Amino acid sequence: MNAPYNPARKNQAIGLGVLGQGNLGVPVLLLTILGMMTLPVPPFLLDVFFSFNIALAIVVLLVAVYALRPLDFAVFPTVLLVSTLLRLALNVASTRVVLLEGHQGGDAAGKVIQSFGEVVIGGNYAVGLVVFLILIIINFVVVTKGAGRISEVSARFTLDAMPGKQMAIDADLNSGLISQDDARNRREEIASEADFYGSMDGASKFVRGDAIAGILILCINIIGGLAIGILQHDLEFSRAMEVYSLLTIGDGLVAQIPGLLLSTSAAIMVTRVSDSKDMGAQISAQMFDSPKALTVTAGILGFMGIIPGMPHVAFLSLASVCGGIAYTISQRKAQVEVDRVELEQSQQLQEQKDQMKKSEVPEIGWDDVQPVDAIGLEVGYRLIPMVDKSQGGELLSRIKGIRKKLSQEVGFLIPSVHIRDNLDLMPTAYRISLTGVAAGEAEIYPDRELAINPGQVFGKLDGIPTTDPAFGLDALWIESAMRDQAQTLGYTVVDASTVIATHINQLLLKYTHELLGHDEVQQMLDMLAKTSPKLVEQLVPETVSMTVLLTVLRNLLREGVPIRDLRTIAEAISSNAALSQDPGALTAAVRTSLRRIIVQNIYGSEVVLPAIALDPGMEQILLKSVQQAQQSGFSDDIVLEPGLAERLQSALIEAAKRQEMAGKPSVLLVSAPLRPVLVKFIRHTAVEMQVLSYAEIPDDKQITIESTVG
Repeated sequence: MNAPYNPARKNQAIGLGVLGQGNLGVPVLLLTILGMMTLPVPPFLLDVFFSFNIALAIVVLLVAVYALRPLDFAVFPTVLLVSTLLRLALNVASTRVVLLEGHQGGDAAGKVIQSFGEVVIGGNYAVGLVVFLILIIINFVVVTKGAGRISEVSARFTLDAMPGKQMAIDADLNSGLISQDDARNRREEIASEADFYGSMDGASKFVRGDAIAGILILCINIIGGLAIGILQHDLEFSRAMEVYSLLTIGDGLVAQIPGLLLSTSAAIMVTRVSDSKDMGAQISAQMFDSPKALTVTAGILGFMGIIPGMPHVAFLSLASVCGGIAYTISQRKAQVEVDRVELEQSQQLQEQKDQMKKSEVPEIGWDDVQPVDAIGLEVGYRLIPMVDKSQGGELLSRIKGIRKKLSQEVGFLIPSVHIRDNLDLMPTAYRISLTGVAAGEAEIYPDRELAINPGQVFGKLDGIPTTDPAFGLDALWIESAMRDQAQTLGYTVVDASTVIATHINQLLLKYTHELLGHDEVQQMLDMLAKTSPKLVEQLVPETVSMTVLLTVLRNLLREGVPIRDLRTIAEAISSNAALSQDPGALTAAVRTSLRRIIVQNIYGSEVVLPAIALDPGMEQILLKSVQQAQQSGFSDDIVLEPGLAERLQSALIEAAKRQEMAGKPSVLLVSAPLRPVLVKFIRHTAVEMQVLSYAEIPDDKQITIESTVG
């Protein structure tokens, strides 16, 4: 059964938790100290507080001994201050009790003071007083003074070394040896170290003042006690001396022993070296690491032990202990050396085995076969900033824009461009590869700009002559300051990133058909299935295979026809697949269906289409060659005499030049059977000319024959 809810119990728990967390602990302790200085304290509470004071001093001493670093006990100056105030408050409270109740006997101020006084005095008040004064001198002259001096020097040296430590941290950070977080932590540690030693310098003054206060309190208690006991309580001098000496010396010991412990703790803290070991580990590692010192010590003690008149048992026993420890350390070091040699030998054997394994020819696997990048860009090391976003490179964003624009134009997603550095290239050179084959390369100047001669300029420029890698035009690499001058003279000026981006764009336009694969076609079909699911379902594989469809799409891309309108392409293939499964015939049928977009890409919105036609005699010769090739099984090839082929090529080049001079597109208009073979013929020549059949001209367009070839 559950206990009823008690709000008082909850508040009590919360209060204890807050007190334990330190929110109220220290204030309550300070108020208690002030209370002891002003209010009378019964002997029982004095015993409790004196015992607490001794326990606190012991805890502080042990924490100082076992701390790995001085900064691990950074609150020590505050603890030292609070404990000193507590001890002084107890001195005030005990002095009040001793002077008021001392005439009643040795236990008037509590059992703790009586016990300490009786143990030290031992029946002789003079000896007890001397022993007490010796303890005060040890604490004041030796421990406290030395700790204060060390604290002062440590604080000064720590502050002087701060700029050098800060510069060392900045140097490590700039060289990449440490991170920002490590640098921040090290700076905070340096600041904490300076604060700690500065606080210790101040706290040591409290300990020194506490020792002086102990001497004064001793004198006041003895003189005041004798006066009060003799004059007020009518005690004899010997009785008063007995009682008040016992109480005074006991009170002083109860206060000075914790003071001596705290002074020793302070000395230990300021003499520690910043090492990640406690004091015991440091002493063991540094003093008893070498057996030579202990061996010599054992020899000296043994020699002193055999001298007549010396305490033989003590010296010979210590000599035996030192000799045994030295022997144990030497045996341990010898064993460590043997283990080290064995470990080195085993490591050498393992390294030899590893080298033998490496020397063996490993079995190759599929991981050794690197995949071929569809589009690759390799750059020299001086061009790396152009492709690095962190260094302000804009080439990546430009390439992404090219891919997006080209994908929208052709109708499928252009693969990503994989960029890597190549130390085999010239520092300022780059190479563009398609499907693992180099498609273009050039050398550029990243700190200059390229002034391209478009064909007509009105002056000359100073620069490094070159050729535009994208279009093959004459160009100059000029300084950036000459940009306005070059544009005024009619040059087209672009930066180095634009040169590479334009080159990539031209190569992708030229070789777009090589980038189209089965996966891309399947993705296109999946997109079409969202709007025309029945058409896609009947197309592949019922009407044509995926391979035939891929071949048709590649043929279109090779001839510069976009494949955005996949629905029209699919419908044309479905309508003509029953007549022929030949990719060439299907390509011709698809081009007829796409005749409007084909003509628009060449002529724009013009109604009258200027074109070049074949001479009737030449056309008959070519048709006869095509028929012979078809009979031989080579439908896309023609067999021409070398002289005829040369004359045909020259005539086509001349006609293309005339159309270019007139500002008109170069289009060769032929009959449908001749179009595929002439496209292939022109592809292997230097003629920039489109080849159309009469069936690819829309009905709403008019044809004008500008010239004939033959």
